[in-house]
Amino acid sequence: MNLSTKKLSFVIIAAAVALAGCSKKPKRPDPSRTVIGPDGGGLSGSDIGLGGGVGTDLAPGTALDGRGANDLANGDRTALAGETVYFDFDQSGIKASERSKLDAAKAYLEANPTARLLLEGHCDWKGTAEYNLGLGDRRANAAKQYLTTSGVAADKLEVLSKGDLDAVENSDEATAAKDRRVDLVVLKP
Repeated sequence: MNLSTKKLSFVIIAAAVALAGCSKKPKRPDPSRTVIGPDGGGLSGSDIGLGGGVGTDLAPGTALDGRGANDLANGDRTALAGETVYFDFDQSGIKASERSKLDAAKAYLEANPTARLLLEGHCDWKGTAEYNLGLGDRRANAAKQYLTTSGVAADKLEVLSKGDLDAVENSDEATAAKDRRVDLVVLKP
């Protein structure tokens, strides 16, 4: 094989790779065909106050394994609603300006010793569903790490990634910025 044949082979391979391109964003599955869909017996929107669907149990092996729907239905989204922690685009680090919100959550837990806290990670609509679930999880776990480092017992904290499930699709930047967050939901016994 001479030098010009090797160059030609290289050009052909490079062209084939370039033409292959990137795959499209995968479509989301139809909820009726998933384990946690309306007919799948999993947690539904009505179980956490979002309306629609039925179901009470979470799939085994999830972070919320063993918790019934009543625990989530008793979640108080208003107690710390003003303390929503916001993140920069594609970031999971807690900004210095957001730390006081987690400090307020710590103070709330200290004042209410029977309460637990669900840290719900959210993302904007950009990116794949899988990536956004991972980013939401990283955001929720960053908040958990901050709280445990500041002295909150780990058994009082739970994390849940909602990814871009609640995000406004094709939203403007101001709306998308509000989707990049961790909601603090107080779980009472």
